[in-house]
Amino acid sequence: MDLERACPTAAHWTEQQYRQAVGGGSGGPERLVLVAEASRPAVSAAERSRDSGYGVLGFMVARRLTPEWELENILVAPAARQKGLGMQLLGALLTAARETNSDAVFLEVRESNTAARKLYERAGFEQTGRRKSYYTSPLEDAILYRRSMG
Repeated sequence: MDLERACPTAAHWTEQQYRQAVGGGSGGPERLVLVAEASRPAVSAAERSRDSGYGVLGFMVARRLTPEWELENILVAPAARQKGLGMQLLGALLTAARETNSDAVFLEVRESNTAARKLYERAGFEQTGRRKSYYTSPLEDAILYRRSMG
């Protein structure tokens, strides 16, 4: 939550939304949740739990809506950007889409988030539309992207 709040272009979710995504449960959508952490040897779980922001470099949440996947949220810490982590997280989603014989992966992103848009375009996503005034704080259009897996 701390990492997400520190990044103004991130999709801001409530703690309950994150708990639901990570906790899953029966009857809910199939999700892929990945967390990238910095490794530090000889650190116990207790030490990690005392440091709420310990080593988290980024994360990704996607849900399967057969026959497609939706990228719901992806974030890389500012200090970890431009090192390929975003592409690794996105690549894991594309691998999951291939392994589940999915037709496509889709997402929406703030129009002003040029770094994310470049990442998606490098990964083969194509712009497919726009949602006017989709985001708030500030009010902004969402750009829709889709990558066919065929």
